[in-house]
Amino acid sequence: MITVRNAESHLKDMIGDDTDDIKKVWDAFKGFCKEPVEGEEDKQILFECGIYDFTGEELFHFGFVRQFSIFEDEEYDHMEQLHCLFYFKPTEELGTLEVAEWSMDYDDLDTFFNHIENLREFKIPLNLKPISSEIYQEEV
Repeated sequence: MITVRNAESHLKDMIGDDTDDIKKVWDAFKGFCKEPVEGEEDKQILFECGIYDFTGEELFHFGFVRQFSIFEDEEYDHMEQLHCLFYFKPTEELGTLEVAEWSMDYDDLDTFFNHIENLREFKIPLNLKPISSEIYQEEV
């Protein structure tokens, strides 16, 4: 069974070496999101994009996140997020794109994924080449 501790390595194994291939990462991420993780009660998935300067440089961020709530002795302890992020140089077209959509706002994951795949904010960057990407997990 997947645990929060091995979630990042499990996803990276599913993706393989080509982490700049957004379609490949997205397909692997969707499959990963349907897999149970030990201790997870509700699946919390986020799709977000927009121009931000979190890295110290203004870039267009395009990302998928799976969020885990961690409990110790049945009490909430903290959250961790597993990110798949792609970075692009901002363009006029990308500057018009900004969205944050949580899976909890939809009836099920398939409905959420279908909605995301039909968003303009998803379709446009999907066909562009990112300048870099990263997959990482962090406590939030």
